[in-house]
Amino acid sequence: MISWRKHYKKTLIAIGLLLSTSASFYGQDGDPKNGEKLFKANCTACHALDKQVVGPPLKGVVERVKTEGGVGKDWLYKWIKDNKALRASGDKYANEIFEKFNKTEMQQFPNLTDKDIDDILAFTTNPPEPEPKKDDAKATADAGSTSAAPADKTTTNVVIISLLAIAGLLVWILAKLRQLVKLGQSEDLAGLNETRVRSFSEMYEKFHFIGKGLLAILAILAAYGVWNWLMWIGVYKGYKPEQPIYFSHKIHAGEQKIDCQLCHSSAKYGKVSEIPSMNVCMNCHRTISEYNADHYMEPGKDKAFYDGEIQKIYAATGWDPAKQQYTGKTQPVEWTRIHNMPDFVYFNHSQHVIAGEQAIINSFNKKNPNNKIDVVCKACHGKIDTMNVVQMANDFTMGWCIECHRTTEVDMNNGYNKEYFKNLHDKLKKQYPQDGGKITVDAIGGLECGKCHY
Repeated sequence: MISWRKHYKKTLIAIGLLLSTSASFYGQDGDPKNGEKLFKANCTACHALDKQVVGPPLKGVVERVKTEGGVGKDWLYKWIKDNKALRASGDKYANEIFEKFNKTEMQQFPNLTDKDIDDILAFTTNPPEPEPKKDDAKATADAGSTSAAPADKTTTNVVIISLLAIAGLLVWILAKLRQLVKLGQSEDLAGLNETRVRSFSEMYEKFHFIGKGLLAILAILAAYGVWNWLMWIGVYKGYKPEQPIYFSHKIHAGEQKIDCQLCHSSAKYGKVSEIPSMNVCMNCHRTISEYNADHYMEPGKDKAFYDGEIQKIYAATGWDPAKQQYTGKTQPVEWTRIHNMPDFVYFNHSQHVIAGEQAIINSFNKKNPNNKIDVVCKACHGKIDTMNVVQMANDFTMGWCIECHRTTEVDMNNGYNKEYFKNLHDKLKKQYPQDGGKITVDAIGGLECGKCHY
């Protein structure tokens, strides 16, 4: 009887220990590494581990839902797979969360299995330690190389002293050679030196015809230089000013493959390609509050720099990332304009982006077989998807535009052109037989003054 009681007592103690430790191990029956992959693929648009984004932070979510709502893993399965159905069933805790986060409906994930969710929960409960970055290894190597700095400094000093000694020796040798030359001069040589021209006026009197000719040439060259300088006033090729908020087209258009017209939408439908409003930026950066693309960082810039620029977007739009809501306190952003046509020049973006798109791309690629483009914008603005800081890629002079109109072949297979120029095709082909019937923009009025000037 006594041995049975002892066995019963030990059983109770074991059960108690199991219950007391279940909370700390709850959610740990999954694979955290696989959970990290699933988390990044499905959750990071709205959640982070350690801070609120659109939804709450998910670190320790298993323990949190158990403490707050008294629910467990089965509830999390239902919530993640179909939270809408769970709320519709009248679940109190599900509806409380919905109200707490401004009635923002969470995306449903019916494709995730129970095993997938176990892996995600394991990751949120105990995230694996991040692998050391290449920058850290580089920093270690730099720290190791610091010890060699004194030796390098000593070597540099020795080299400098040696060079100074050699320079001094050369000066001494030159001085001695000069003395030898003076000693070696004969009386005839001294007499010849007396007849040499000693002033500019004497030289001019002796060679005045040559002098006048040189002055005339210099005057012509000076006039040409002034004319050439005047012709390049207002041409700012290579101009790339710093902007109040750093924006890398290489990251957005190059690395992330964002279409130009997603931000510059009016280029397709209007005369001007406008600067996108900050609300366009917030379409993505409402959930992207920090820079995590460690595979690409511009030299001289680090994660803190990029994160700081995102905070400038929030300040401009009046967005409070902690509360996930707008404060109404906005700040204007004074962008520096790069491309700016003179007032007397008319240029319509939509005409080139829509009607001339394929023709411009074909013409550019024909003239630049080793530097082909896939987007019409690049013909004028350069390969913008490779630029961290946008710069003016071309001259944008009148001659540059005319040259393009003279060499760009009109796409007569375009439905609009085919119908509009129906009665002109034969006439134009007779007028331009040397091109085998090819019709360029200048043939349809591309060089008329009124096309570009009011």
